Amino acid sequence: MILPYHFKSFPFRLLFSVAVLNAIGILVIHSATNSDMAVVGRQLTGAAIGAVAMLILCLIPYQLILRHAVPVFAACCGMLLLVNVYGRIVGGARRWIVVPGIGQLQPSEFAKIGIVVFFAWFLDRNRENINRPQFLAVFAGLAAIPVFLILSEPDLSTTIVVTVCILSLLYVAEISYKWIGAAVAVVIPFAAGFFVLLRHNMIPFLQDYQARRILAWIDRGSGYTDANLQQNNSIMAIGSGQLFGKGLNNNTLASVKNGNFLSEEQTDFIFAVIGEELGFIGCIIVIALYAAVVYECFYLAGKAKDLAGRLICTGLGMLIAFQGFSNIAVATGIFPNTGLTLPFISYGVSSLLSFYCGVGMVLNVGLQRTDPEVRDDRIVPEMSQRQRKERG
Repeated sequence: MILPYHFKSFPFRLLFSVAVLNAIGILVIHSATNSDMAVVGRQLTGAAIGAVAMLILCLIPYQLILRHAVPVFAACCGMLLLVNVYGRIVGGARRWIVVPGIGQLQPSEFAKIGIVVFFAWFLDRNRENINRPQFLAVFAGLAAIPVFLILSEPDLSTTIVVTVCILSLLYVAEISYKWIGAAVAVVIPFAAGFFVLLRHNMIPFLQDYQARRILAWIDRGSGYTDANLQQNNSIMAIGSGQLFGKGLNNNTLASVKNGNFLSEEQTDFIFAVIGEELGFIGCIIVIALYAAVVYECFYLAGKAKDLAGRLICTGLGMLIAFQGFSNIAVATGIFPNTGLTLPFISYGVSSLLSFYCGVGMVLNVGLQRTDPEVRDDRIVPEMSQRQRKERG
């Protein structure tokens, strides 16, 4: 099947924003690691491989990729199961596997992309059944498999990111607001009960350090304030940068990288380095670039020629948006301390490769986009009268 590719309307704005974010990331990593060229070299290699993977995925019609959605999902679940059994333990978590000749990889990073692809295919294939209880039960069961495997590593932060992405796909697939209202009615009292049980250490799926971080975030005057130490230092570092920052590669002993105030300044808390060395202006530029990337993903979702393409762009846009926001929220004390990377900026080859693959899928959809007024109704059928009734 030969599909029309509109190369004249190539999403260059998305590509440019991603490239600038990655360039900023390499510069900040170079500074955060005190010019450790081994670390910078690995990140540069990851960027080069990621760019090639993005180009390949950009040119393979996503319809062909969706035909293999089930094997992709099975491979993702298989990798997550493998890491739970044979994974390498670092910092008390089993999240990495060592691949001979490649090095250490984090399967959950690649699983994020595979999960979005699978559920885009699954929802597109079952669009007529989206509001049936039987379908939603099957959907929840399938979603629970990777979510449970990621949670058991343990990796609560990635579990939350994946869950948010899956729910966003369900919303875009036109689930009825009645189901949304019912879910909200259940979640609110559940959340209240969760915090009550958390204070009494009665949440079985949370590790002790995870509970301490959440409790320290809820009540900063509690006995768990030591869990906020990293975040407090991050906030001070960002504030110390003031408007224009101290400059990259600064050597002051009071900096987060030289004073050992943060343990993961090149990954989880890299936004603190950005705030300190590039200042408020640098932070705003980074946030604006993320806004541009997310806007382009959602814009291309609106121009997609079918529901599957719309779901791919929405899911990956939400992934970048929520993970980027979460990382910055942790660095500024808005969220409890978690271990999420800042997309395209934080050090981590697995994260970088997975996000480049995701952008490649979005570019693929963008190359086949059509304006809504000229969509082929045989490809994107309008909602039936029954769907409209169920939706509202």
